[in-house]
Amino acid sequence: MFGLSELAIILIVVIAVLAAKKLPELTRSAGKSARILKAEARAMKDEERTPAEERGAPRVIQGEAVRREETDGTAGGRGGGERG
Repeated sequence: MFGLSELAIILIVVIAVLAAKKLPELTRSAGKSARILKAEARAMKDEERTPAEERGAPRVIQGEAVRREETDGTAGGRGGGERG
């Protein structure tokens, strides 16, 4: 009987003979799909390279955080005051 590789070759030949009319259209379609995929991949790479500011990302502000002491509104007073 036939082995797996022989059956695969026969199947490929049968498909090629029966689908000979559609084969150019299928290869053309596959080529277009490959070009679109390549263009999209290139666009994604270019997007990664653009600075964050151009993409609308928030800016990072560098500096030191300073804690403000609460006062009661009098000179040198501390704590207990109402915040308004």
